[in-house]
Amino acid sequence: MPRKSPSRPSKTSSRRPTAGQADSGELRIIGGQWRSRTLTFPAVGGVRPTPSRVRETLFNWLMPVVPGARCIDLFAGSGVLGLEALSRGAEQVEFVDHTRPLTDALSANLKTLRCTDASVKCQDILAYLGQKPAQAADIVMMDPPFRQNWLSRLLPLIRDNGWGSSDSWVYIEHESELQSVPAPENWQLHREKTAGQVCYRLYRVMATDA
Repeated sequence: MPRKSPSRPSKTSSRRPTAGQADSGELRIIGGQWRSRTLTFPAVGGVRPTPSRVRETLFNWLMPVVPGARCIDLFAGSGVLGLEALSRGAEQVEFVDHTRPLTDALSANLKTLRCTDASVKCQDILAYLGQKPAQAADIVMMDPPFRQNWLSRLLPLIRDNGWGSSDSWVYIEHESELQSVPAPENWQLHREKTAGQVCYRLYRVMATDA
């Protein structure tokens, strides 16, 4: 793998492709049973998969906990984070995105991979997190559109509705100029790095006093 890759384009509020944009994008899974498998997804809303070097770092951090984990991939887009988790032994992944062409493509890609350990929901993220889960996730991953103040709305819902429990992990990507993440008090920052215009952080949810 090249030692240096181009910086990831910043995310904006637009959900439409720009003029001249290709009809489809491409992702390559970099680890696990599907290593080097290449999949396509529709190029809508400027969606870009998390870069390979960021994924490599993230899953090195998560290596001890991914096998057998129950995961949620919010703002799934191409689905690359959840697909990497499944490829590396996650027990189950639920992909959530509000864009129908992306969720349809993700469902088709899961069929191509003959994967039955995943579900795909086309749903508003705030509505999804506004309900209580049947069971807390072991790993919650989110890559929301940048510069739209998503984190201040999402993180309290994850905390208050029990999407993560003690010893769960929460992974967040955000714009690098954001200096402070409004993480709940019982979320302990485990790792943090910046790559170009993207900052990515991994938190561990700690037990709270009764």
